[in-house]
Amino acid sequence: MSVKNKTKVTLHPSNKNRKQYDLLSLIKEIPELEKYIKNNKDGEKTIDFSDPIAVKLLNKALLSHYYDVKFWKFPDTNLCPPIPGRADYIHHISDLINENMRKDKSINCLDVGMGASCIYPIIGITEYNWSFIASDIDRKSIATAKKIISSNPNLKGKVDFRFQNNSNKIFEGIIKEGELIDITICNPPFHSSKKEALEGTRQKVRNLTGKYQKNPKLNFSGVSDELIYEGGEYQFIQNMIKESAKYANNCVWFSTLVSKKKNLHGIYINLKRLKVHQIKEIEIGTSNKKSRIIAWTFMTKREQKYGKKTE
Repeated sequence: MSVKNKTKVTLHPSNKNRKQYDLLSLIKEIPELEKYIKNNKDGEKTIDFSDPIAVKLLNKALLSHYYDVKFWKFPDTNLCPPIPGRADYIHHISDLINENMRKDKSINCLDVGMGASCIYPIIGITEYNWSFIASDIDRKSIATAKKIISSNPNLKGKVDFRFQNNSNKIFEGIIKEGELIDITICNPPFHSSKKEALEGTRQKVRNLTGKYQKNPKLNFSGVSDELIYEGGEYQFIQNMIKESAKYANNCVWFSTLVSKKKNLHGIYINLKRLKVHQIKEIEIGTSNKKSRIIAWTFMTKREQKYGKKTE
């Protein structure tokens, strides 16, 4: 099985998925993946990225092959994250916090809405040995994520799971008094309604297959809490920014993915209104999808170095 050794130039240099997928090695990890392999229009081996089963098996194989995560089981109704894109977020954030922080410092990361797959803690632990606080508003997702972490020896004991009992809050009820966190990360809900989510799925399937489907299966799945929030991505991030001011002394950096470029203008206005010390915009993505990270801090460079405010 021939797979070309092309480089996905948009991925971070440390991303293990920069080259095209080594399908032979991935099939050895997850043999079931083989029956979903097909030829594309150029005669190259690939999978059908509009098929949610194929996508999930591919990501399981990537985690097993590159990250030594052998147990990654969660309901098909939950969001199945694309590993290369999620890994890119972690690598870029690592670069960010290492710009001014002491090199010998252990990193404590808060993943807001970690989801049943627990993907960011998995990558952050296996790549950088970070410790994580992982929050979610769904108890079933927390239970599933706990099982994943406890079932993999290289992850066990590295994640502190916390239930968010107020769906209108993001940091409140999660960050404890006096607690110090180096970075918060988040993949916010994309859509403001089920109708918007369905249309987004139709567009994604159309981009992948060139065909219109009235009721398509979402290739990355996702339950309503993971995909839908009143006001969509924009309002979720605005609420996060507002809350972050209350925890300026607890967190060195706050960050979130922003999938919709049109949301950036209002985000910048709100951050400047709060007089944050520094804002970073980091473009990330693959050949199929581009996104960006917005990160902000209330701390000076000296304060970032020691992980706490001195004023």
